[in-house]
Amino acid sequence: MSQPETGVAPARRVAAFFDLDKTIIAKSSTMAFSRPFFEQGLINRRAVLKSSYAQFLVLLTAADNDQMTRMRDHLTQMCAGWNVDQVRSIVRETLHDIVDPLVFSEAADLIAGHHARGHDVVVVSASGEEMVHPIGDMLGADYAIGTTMAVADGKYTGDLDFYCFGDNKVVAMQKLAETNGYDLTQCFAYSDSITDVPMLAAVGHPTAVNPDRGLRREAGEQGWPVVSFSNPVSLRDRIPTPSRTSVLASAGLATVAAAAGTATYVLLQRKRRR
Repeated sequence: MSQPETGVAPARRVAAFFDLDKTIIAKSSTMAFSRPFFEQGLINRRAVLKSSYAQFLVLLTAADNDQMTRMRDHLTQMCAGWNVDQVRSIVRETLHDIVDPLVFSEAADLIAGHHARGHDVVVVSASGEEMVHPIGDMLGADYAIGTTMAVADGKYTGDLDFYCFGDNKVVAMQKLAETNGYDLTQCFAYSDSITDVPMLAAVGHPTAVNPDRGLRREAGEQGWPVVSFSNPVSLRDRIPTPSRTSVLASAGLATVAAAAGTATYVLLQRKRRR
């Protein structure tokens, strides 16, 4: 997986932008790592309980901008002083055990379908880039964009360099589109949250996935498709898929991957129209 950067644009001109939490995985990616952070001494039990309760409220109700701002402030303050290398190491060592079982099989199939059609897949999340990038790699995404925290002397300062949330997601998408030559009117976007209306409205093919009340209402008013993902299945239990490089190197494998992905996409499209 590549990181967004300037340079020569690839031939493809279509991307599928995916939110992460409750769209690709069944829970908050940030909260999923609370246990290993606790076990490694980064947070105490009180912080775990406070964070879990805050996340529960966000999931229970349709999170608005104020709620997300309070969650952001809580998390940045909690992370101030953490060693960046230690955080990255914890995420790397525990990623598959923690996140792998949370991936919606429907999302994995949809990602495969987009790749089969020659589309880039981009994960765009308000979670920290330390988590978003490894998860994107695990999913086979082409790009991943997350929140970046300010760092000084190898530790988080508690400030943000870029908050990948709301309108800022669109800023990141537009920047990547300019670099890679995407036509956003031909691109796709998937999210569960009312706070991602700007992200969904920025593309020609938006879809609400497991939408909260606000997004469900907005999707109805805009005529956007609504789909439900409800089957988290470990990627390890799925049939192993060769890397995209290997697929392109083998005409036979490419044909199989394209046929499977296209079939999956067609099935999902039929479900949306029902």
